[in-house]
Amino acid sequence: MNLDKLKEVFANQKTPQKQEEAPQEELQVIGFKLGDEEFGIPILNVLEIVKPIEYTRIPRTPDYVLGVFNLRGNVFPLIDLRLKFKMPAKKTDKHTCYIIIKHEDKIAGFVIDHLSQAMRFKPSEIDDIPDGINEQEDLMQGVGKKEDSIITILKVENLLRKTF
Repeated sequence: MNLDKLKEVFANQKTPQKQEEAPQEELQVIGFKLGDEEFGIPILNVLEIVKPIEYTRIPRTPDYVLGVFNLRGNVFPLIDLRLKFKMPAKKTDKHTCYIIIKHEDKIAGFVIDHLSQAMRFKPSEIDDIPDGINEQEDLMQGVGKKEDSIITILKVENLLRKTF
């Protein structure tokens, strides 16, 4: 290596290099609809999505707890998200499905009207829940913004919290 090349290498080491921006951690969610409202669940918490199957009603539970269902030998509670969110009940149709969600050791199935799509949100695309909206059960993690739509991202650990 000649002396000029060596000087150039040393000079480059002294000048600050352009720092690369750290990649933003994206949140991936599975989107679904309840009526006209769109919600999202972090994809890492979704075990699977199944068509409606038979369930057994459990006495003395809130109306939004439909009962329990057996999925491949495991019994899980089944919760109607419409009723949990104080929306009017809706009959099951060809779009209705159960989304099976897990957080730590808690698993439950939730009835949803319609599966929409998987989405990715950068942190800059998620806003906090406005004050006064999320106080009762703290079920919302944030509000995701995509083009002209707003998706309410649900807080899985609180959605699975047993309140009955």
